[in-house]
Amino acid sequence: MRNHKPDAGMTLLELIIACGILLILTGAAVPMTRVIVKRQKEQLLHQNLREIRNAIDRYKDAADQNLIKVEVDTNGYPPDLDTLVKGVQLSGSADKKVRFLRKVPVDPMTNNTDWGLRSVQDDLDSTSWGGQNVFDIYSKSTATGLDNTKYSDW
Repeated sequence: MRNHKPDAGMTLLELIIACGILLILTGAAVPMTRVIVKRQKEQLLHQNLREIRNAIDRYKDAADQNLIKVEVDTNGYPPDLDTLVKGVQLSGSADKKVRFLRKVPVDPMTNNTDWGLRSVQDDLDSTSWGGQNVFDIYSKSTATGLDNTKYSDW
């Protein structure tokens, strides 16, 4: 009686086929990962834009209600983003300040806090800031998003 042991391991053909399948799966996963990372950055950009714009709106509301003192020519908008972080003195109170942001969020597309600014006096699609006040912000990135719109237009 012969004792046959089953072959342990894989043949060369099986090994080549397995490697080929792994290469195909890896090739499909890499572009998918890039899209996922880009989508996460875009979501963070939306969130940071919303946060800063809400802070600008709260500042404007406080100015319109005369809760804070503002310069006459600013139309009730903050002079810069640092003012939203540092805070402003409440009217009628010498020791109370109100802050509208904890810190200026980072633009995930440029990896810095240098946002493009627009004042009320600037054109809606202006890429240079007049310096009078901060009415709106935009990303300084020249790249386009997954929806084929420029990040600076968001």
